Amino acid sequence: MRDANVLSFRKAMPRMSWSPRNLYNLWRRSCAAEADAIDFTRSPLTLFQQRWISKALVRGYHGDFINEKIFKRWYLPDTLPDVRPRKHALSSNGDLDAFAGRTEHLQRAKKKASDEERKGLAPVGSLMLAEVERRIDVFVFRCCFAHSVYEARRLVIHGSVLLNGKKHMNANTRLAPGDMISVDPAAIRFLQEPGSSKAESEGEPSDSEPKTEPLGLSQSNPPTKLASTKSSLTPFNLPPYASPFIFIPAYAEVSFPTCSAIYVRHPTARPGYSEIPTPYDADGEVIRLAWEWYAKMRPRLRSKSQMAREPENRRVGGH
Repeated sequence: MRDANVLSFRKAMPRMSWSPRNLYNLWRRSCAAEADAIDFTRSPLTLFQQRWISKALVRGYHGDFINEKIFKRWYLPDTLPDVRPRKHALSSNGDLDAFAGRTEHLQRAKKKASDEERKGLAPVGSLMLAEVERRIDVFVFRCCFAHSVYEARRLVIHGSVLLNGKKHMNANTRLAPGDMISVDPAAIRFLQEPGSSKAESEGEPSDSEPKTEPLGLSQSNPPTKLASTKSSLTPFNLPPYASPFIFIPAYAEVSFPTCSAIYVRHPTARPGYSEIPTPYDADGEVIRLAWEWYAKMRPRLRSKSQMAREPENRRVGGH
């Protein structure tokens, strides 16, 4: 972890971590007093302050380990999506539209407008964070191979992650659709016994705390059956309070028996749903105000010397 105080209670900024401290901060931002601080409906703050707070919260979760200057230059899409709804004026002169051959086009536009009015707009503002989700360390964390994105970075840097069958130690790499990552099972803390020395050094619960049973066994099984089947199953030990965070995004195809995953495609969004995991409403004020901040703070044009310093960006699987 880059900063020992990154999970401080004073800031209460949710991070990519399954730590109990992070879960508490997430609860405070969702339900406790800190939730009112990001409700800007009747806020005395200026628009600049609202955008600054929203940008800080979004960046605190989505890539706080990325330098802000590097984030604006390389991890924002070329064109930020427009989060403001637009109303298009549709022609009502049927004879003129038929003469001009625009009948089919207008029918599609009317159907799209009615669908948007019925379902709402897609939360495209969250797609400005899609480049962060492509990072190999973030992808390892999303696939539940690490307890936090900071630990996922250590796995990559220490050579415990393979990219398409080859050791890859650059945590800044952005994956391409079709790329496969494999994690060394010995480095995955979920597969270690809580009482082991390595698990205790990583902050796992000690032998005095209750242990999670091996995957596939229920608590109703008798002790004799547990003893006979324990050796044939892989122990899977969840971290404390991890159940609200265990999920797999739709763009990842994970195989836990082989400790590997495939980055199937880039994240997408549709009305009422976004594939970008975020602790904030994907179409809420925080994401929209953060989008407005970066829409005004656009990065400069990239020169040839800057392009040479771009973090590895894989365009096609295998290249």
